[in-house]
Amino acid sequence: MSGTSRDRTPTVVKLGGSCLDDLAESWWDDLARHGREHPLVLVHGWSRPLRELSPRYRDPSAILRDRYGNQSRWTTPEVIADIKAVSARLGEEVIGRLERHGITAERLLGSDGLVHAGEGERWWWRNKQLVELENLVGPITAVDPSRLKNLQPGHACLVTPLARDAGGREVNTDADRAAAALAAATGATDLVLVTDVAHLLIDGEPVSRIGARAAAEFRDKGATGGMRKKLRAAGEALDGGVDRVVIGSAPVTDLLAGRTGTVITRT
Repeated sequence: MSGTSRDRTPTVVKLGGSCLDDLAESWWDDLARHGREHPLVLVHGWSRPLRELSPRYRDPSAILRDRYGNQSRWTTPEVIADIKAVSARLGEEVIGRLERHGITAERLLGSDGLVHAGEGERWWWRNKQLVELENLVGPITAVDPSRLKNLQPGHACLVTPLARDAGGREVNTDADRAAAALAAATGATDLVLVTDVAHLLIDGEPVSRIGARAAAEFRDKGATGGMRKKLRAAGEALDGGVDRVVIGSAPVTDLLAGRTGTVITRT
């Protein structure tokens, strides 16, 4: 490796909790090849492991919608504890896979000083009425990149996207938006959102490349559910200085090369 500053620029990859179990060994081998040349910051979701933990997480009532139409998991201290439990097991699996492919790795909790959150939304729709609820979810306000002490090729930092709010409470954050904030804070040029869909679809047609403005327009007028959050995260990453965001289900090097997936750029 040349030791240039570019070599030390991380690639940030968000691993969707719904697709982690479906990633083949060849996918991890591809990630390791990329990681030998670039530091990796991986941010994981936990949607499937949490649903598998208890039937209550599969109940529609576990998901709230705020007055702006944004969805969030209803998070209590008990839910935070369950998130940490499934994330610890998931982290062991991911780190084991990376180490088998020659990449050293460490796991960090965002709530251990890495990710900071602001005051969360208090009004949520329940039974067709807006009601005030205590929900331990907050928007990310800051990232302290100094907590990522070992950003170098051949090493990965796996981040569990919890945060601390101003009152010191541990809160849930959206994993896609956490990945966007980490990419901006670490000076990453690329953010890859690995999910269980191959492309962004507009009017049923796959989109290979789109600018930030058009992506935001579709987010506000046509996108739903998880894709709406991903497009919101993409916009935040680009506004934070990231050059491009790629969404897809393929190996990372294929996504970065634009051979598949959807590439979102500032223009």
